[in-house]
Amino acid sequence: MQTRRSYLVLIFSVLFFHAGMAQNTNSGDLVRIQYNQPGMHSDLGVGLWAWPFPVDYDKDGDLDLLVNCPDKPFNGLWLFENAGGGKNPVMKAPVKLAESQRNLQITYVNGEYIVMTPGIVYPYFFTSFFAEPDTLFTKDFYQPLLKKARFNLWRQVDYDGDGDLDIAIAIDDWSEYGWDNAFNEKGEWTNGPLHARIYWVEQTSPGVYSQPVALKAGGEEIDNFGISGAVFEDFDGDGDLDIIISEFVDRLTWIENIGTRRAPEYAKGTFIKINGEVLHLDLEMVVPSSADWDDDGHVDLIVGIEDGRVVFMKNTGKKNKDGIIFQSPEYLQQEARYLKFGALVTPYSVDWDDDGDEDLICGNTAGHIGFIENVGNSNFPKWAKPVYLEAGGESIMILAGENGSIQGPAERKWGYTTLSVVDWNGDGLNDIVYNSIWGKIEWLENIGKKGRPKLAAAKPVEVEWEGKNPKPAWNWWNPEGKNLVTQWRTTPLGYDWNNDGLMDLIMLDHEGYLSFWERYRENGVLKLKPGQRIFTGESARGFSDKFENDANGLLRLNTKNAGGSGRRKICIVDWDRDGRPDILVNTENVNLLRNKGEKNGLVILEDMGPLSKTRLAGHSTSPTIVDWDKNGVPDLLIGAEDGHFYFLKNNN
Repeated sequence: MQTRRSYLVLIFSVLFFHAGMAQNTNSGDLVRIQYNQPGMHSDLGVGLWAWPFPVDYDKDGDLDLLVNCPDKPFNGLWLFENAGGGKNPVMKAPVKLAESQRNLQITYVNGEYIVMTPGIVYPYFFTSFFAEPDTLFTKDFYQPLLKKARFNLWRQVDYDGDGDLDIAIAIDDWSEYGWDNAFNEKGEWTNGPLHARIYWVEQTSPGVYSQPVALKAGGEEIDNFGISGAVFEDFDGDGDLDIIISEFVDRLTWIENIGTRRAPEYAKGTFIKINGEVLHLDLEMVVPSSADWDDDGHVDLIVGIEDGRVVFMKNTGKKNKDGIIFQSPEYLQQEARYLKFGALVTPYSVDWDDDGDEDLICGNTAGHIGFIENVGNSNFPKWAKPVYLEAGGESIMILAGENGSIQGPAERKWGYTTLSVVDWNGDGLNDIVYNSIWGKIEWLENIGKKGRPKLAAAKPVEVEWEGKNPKPAWNWWNPEGKNLVTQWRTTPLGYDWNNDGLMDLIMLDHEGYLSFWERYRENGVLKLKPGQRIFTGESARGFSDKFENDANGLLRLNTKNAGGSGRRKICIVDWDRDGRPDILVNTENVNLLRNKGEKNGLVILEDMGPLSKTRLAGHSTSPTIVDWDKNGVPDLLIGAEDGHFYFLKNNN
């Protein structure tokens, strides 16, 4: 009887696994993975970059949340319904309402929601979304304000309290900053800073508007380090409109109206502080909106960040010398649905806790390395909430700082960790080898025990170089000692390529060539040879996404320089089941580079094109291999830029 019961449990587990996978299917053959834990809550989130707007969408008397998300593949305007009410409710899982629109702004004025994109208002938005636009201004009107702008944000607001609706425009300017490769040999940024200004367009009579006027604070034009939002509200409760603006990085600026409602005058802006310290949000690209979220009579902040999450900052209604006193940010919560770890997630599937199932170790844009435990059974993964790993007793967080990103100090809050999990030192425990925004290849030794991993502080991966360490030509800094430095944001994949029992390294070298770093022993010590360019490529359709052979027939997986370099995420597996290890590499989803064998000492990789028809990437994806159904056939799990995970069944 017990045997029959176990057999039935196995059958139902398999059926439930495939049914659970099928209900996640977005389009084509890829499946977005769920937590598979009903009743669990998780951080509210969309894909890459959250633009939140608190609105009573269903008109039931409480505030729901609309979140605009411009990324791939989670593009859309998403509704998180408030089903429970209360001071800080758990929102329902998201429902897609429409496609995303860039520069969308929603403002609550005089009891109505006003929806705008540059020069356009959508009076019937809540019945037809973007279908019936009303153009107020052609581009000729605001073109002179646009230099090298990424954001052009329009809000209708009664700026001067005269009863009609004026327009506030927040625009950034990247013309001095440029974007890429502008460090001198000392690591100093030689381009200019980011700029951003706010303009007032006064409605002088019905339908007639003045020319834009740049707003001043402290007697000078407002000039911010980029901008992703400008909110006009009476935050301090004194009857006039104050301003809170965001920068491209991680701070918010409070600009107090020290004039009157009819004649605004603004004090010099100051960064919002929490307990006397300048608030630095967890990630960059912060997008503020406002509402009395907890219904206490004070206007709070609802702020989206780059990884798609949203925070609530409670306005206490009090002020001090630093301005309005907000409480520390709290991440809004939702009914858990799709498994997520930040943005541009880079997973590696491995039984990290040695309990017999496959867990996930992941990097992301924030520079974290996280552990997502599989708490299901062998045939049906269920996922715990991600936790950040520690190394040397401190939470792992790799950051660029002022000069670690080739794309400049505007990226100082990013880390772009990408990794593999292998027994790097041959002691029987899984270690972590990782790369980041810096391009430094380092490893975290597991000094714990089987089933109880514990990581030591990071150490460099060293190579027995023949002469000076190579480095990317655009790096302003030089590698130290024997350290391995290559292109940024590319997977350092531990793999025993030559089947000698020692863990080698496969990854891009400093010039973008796919290379093999061979491991060997010398006097009992593990060492690593310099990278060898042993791969060549071919494709009947022509290489996709900038793969190419050089004049000597050697395969480069990235031919670009500086900020366009690196970015290649790979895994190795015999995907087509012919006995040779193939390479899977990120493209619009993942391409198969089929191993056709060797010729003249080179491994021939044939580009077979994408494994799916679904486009996952605007920036990057990251593949890893899973075998959740334990049938011995490798399946594919792709980490996408929206921070979610996509499953592809291997039909070979």
